[in-house]
Amino acid sequence: MWIGVITIFPQLFDIFLRTALVGKAIKKGLMRVEVYDLRKFADDKHKTVDDYPYGGGAGMVMKAPPWIKAVRSVSEGKNVHRVLLSPQGKVLDDCLVQQLAKKEALLLMCGRYEGIDERVSMLVVDEEISIGNYVLSGGELPAMVVIEAVSRYIPGVVKRVESVKNDSFSKGILDYPHYTRPRVVEGISVPPVLLSGDHAAIEQWRKKKAIENTLQKRPDLLTKEEENGSINKRS
Repeated sequence: MWIGVITIFPQLFDIFLRTALVGKAIKKGLMRVEVYDLRKFADDKHKTVDDYPYGGGAGMVMKAPPWIKAVRSVSEGKNVHRVLLSPQGKVLDDCLVQQLAKKEALLLMCGRYEGIDERVSMLVVDEEISIGNYVLSGGELPAMVVIEAVSRYIPGVVKRVESVKNDSFSKGILDYPHYTRPRVVEGISVPPVLLSGDHAAIEQWRKKKAIENTLQKRPDLLTKEEENGSINKRS
């Protein structure tokens, strides 16, 4: 899978793209990530990418021409799905991540300042995505979140496919609790069923605990699943 990123701070991605699962996936050739400096697509000698907003305002707005030029240049010859990281976009969830992972190529656009000239969205954006109902200084961290989340659905990136399938949200609810050695920590012991060797009982316990976990921490998710008819809270 090819993922492109356009930003005015390409250096922010240096360490991220060399470490953990993403770094290993890139090294193995399972995914390719290219980061582009937006300023290189500005035409003036000062490489200006922002200006004062029409109508007045407290902050600067990113200019349309550098963005349009950058997106069209980077997208040329590729079947690219162009994503603007924006607090106004659709909130990222596991369903959306899986949809993005099926794309042949993704282009992630990282805005800054007060935002990007609206004509960029009108001309060269396919979808706007937000990682939550809050505002960050730019789209770089959201872009990293998208890359990390999408990478887990690329075959070969995560060794155990089951771990991705069983992750929180992959089935619409949270994951079940996990335990490892030592058996007892400050008087709290591992649940006996996990030590029983009875795989059917363990599976049943995990399903029950996943529902209880969701009911306690994110009841809104459980409500959605019940509305969809895919889960019974009393099971």
